Amino acid sequence: MRSGQTVAVYGAYGHTGRFVVAELRERGFLPVLAGRDPGKLKALAYGTELDVRPASVDDPASLDRALAGAAAVINCAGPFATTAAPVIEAALRAGIPYVDVAAEIEANVDTFTHFTDRARAEQALIVPAMAFFGGLGDLLVTAAMGDWTAADEAHIAYGLSSWHPTAGTRTAGAVSRERRGGGRIRYANGRLEHRHDDPPTLEWRFPDPMGPRPVIGEFTMADVVTVPSHLPIPEVRTYMTVEAARDIATPDTPTPTAVDTRGRSSQTFLVDVVVRSGDAERRAVARGQDIYAVTAPLVVEAVDRILKGRTHAFGVASAGEIFDAADFLRGLSPHITLELRP
Repeated sequence: MRSGQTVAVYGAYGHTGRFVVAELRERGFLPVLAGRDPGKLKALAYGTELDVRPASVDDPASLDRALAGAAAVINCAGPFATTAAPVIEAALRAGIPYVDVAAEIEANVDTFTHFTDRARAEQALIVPAMAFFGGLGDLLVTAAMGDWTAADEAHIAYGLSSWHPTAGTRTAGAVSRERRGGGRIRYANGRLEHRHDDPPTLEWRFPDPMGPRPVIGEFTMADVVTVPSHLPIPEVRTYMTVEAARDIATPDTPTPTAVDTRGRSSQTFLVDVVVRSGDAERRAVARGQDIYAVTAPLVVEAVDRILKGRTHAFGVASAGEIFDAADFLRGLSPHITLELRP
């Protein structure tokens, strides 16, 4: 059944934004195409009846026009250090939910820091990092926890077959590196720690058929913001297969190339989550294709549930806090294959 509800997509013509627009249309929503470049917006809308609304983050009135009449807004435009706050402010003025796909650790910290009290006071809903990095890991950790109310450690290992980054990923990475002075971040002892040493390399035993693989330990992603925002876990570690880490570190690695009619690349992923409490261990595993493409069903499913009132919280909330994590993940079939191993 078509909902017909209008959802504004800021950064609609970007690599991930295009997947999000297509997913919205497939699920019966009416996307409004918003962003900074009028020419790119018109090109994306060519041959459709989609509404085009150019808007800039340094022009609040243009953002207000872009969000007028929308039931929600999805921000796909990085770097989110620049775009998140202005688009959140516009969403608050419009009185609509805000959801973004930010993978930038610092930008997500900023959202929780600057908008938590205000969003609660206004009973507004702001969901940052509703994407492959940040959202998916948080959902998997929360689902793996089950009836546990706390844990000692959460480990999120990313088994990517390759990683051809988009231009947006490279720009966001550069912004984050600049903000942290060229160092790195990890989440340990219940807080974010800034470090300037090299991360460790170790072996992670992924489920078959991937099996044991060398990974970069403490290859820290947005999960270290989303998971601790609502779960009392003092150690949250993320890992990345060495091959994928090498790809993104190499300046001349090409951007993703579509191999199917949905525009997905050939990249495959396996996300292996292990949660430990004392001597007990629980596990959740997700498999799929193309980390950018799978962000679209993640964020659109989130918007759909928000607009239907299938939420557990308001204010600034991560995916695992606001949704029934296991049910949400099962709802992503056939985009993600899920295994929960209590």
